[in-house]
Amino acid sequence: MSCSIKPLLTQARRQAVSVNGVGIAHDLISRETQNHPAANPTLAWTAATRALVVRELLLQEARRIGLCAEPLGDAEGRRETEAEALVRGLIESEVRTPTPDAESCRRYYDANAARFRCGDIFACAHILIAARRDDGEAFTAARQRADGLLAHLREHPRDFAKLASSQSDCASGAVGGNLGQVTPGATTPEFEAALRRLTPAEISPVVETRYGLHIIRLDRHLPGELLPFELVHGKIKSYLADRSQRIAAAQYVALLASRAQVIGIDLPTPASLRVH
Repeated sequence: MSCSIKPLLTQARRQAVSVNGVGIAHDLISRETQNHPAANPTLAWTAATRALVVRELLLQEARRIGLCAEPLGDAEGRRETEAEALVRGLIESEVRTPTPDAESCRRYYDANAARFRCGDIFACAHILIAARRDDGEAFTAARQRADGLLAHLREHPRDFAKLASSQSDCASGAVGGNLGQVTPGATTPEFEAALRRLTPAEISPVVETRYGLHIIRLDRHLPGELLPFELVHGKIKSYLADRSQRIAAAQYVALLASRAQVIGIDLPTPASLRVH
């Protein structure tokens, strides 16, 4: 732990944390930090403290209104604790969110069209000359070899498969350099960028990637298409419902916090969580 972080963490641990006079022990916060990965221990401690304060706020409210909730189990035999059941039951009974209608789903679809496009498909082939830039002499020789192959292909593009079979350092050389159908993210960024600049039947300049030097031929490009609204409506509806539930729950917790005496940690206010 760095010298700059340790004093901050020590200072945070010295602060007493309580909700309406009910203290939250430091050893409890320390155990909770394992559930809140963060860039440094101070941030993990703060996140753990907030989580336990929110839990205590909800438990106190559930008990205040006399809520009873039966612990639930799952298919793997795990069962809620009494406290977990009370928190879940309180949120279910006190936090109400409207079900997204078709119009709101359509608006989200129209505003986020890029999220609902199937990816482009590129049918392509390549010739790879394996090379490492940190091996200067070998890399220079590989570059000269790749440039020579490219010059030949500029004059004789139909020789691509033959040269791939005899010259490529990729296993695809056995099938004339054919890579089949390539989708976004399946290759290196440099390779994909070069593909996107090509038109069908065009051969690229020499492209450098971490694997070496490539000569690429684009055979076919199938542009991604926008998926129909009807196909993604259900997913959008589920996403919007979950998002609304999270926002409403956060606003409910902020409202409880504004009415409570919380010491040792700052929580969001209802105004800061208001959706505009």
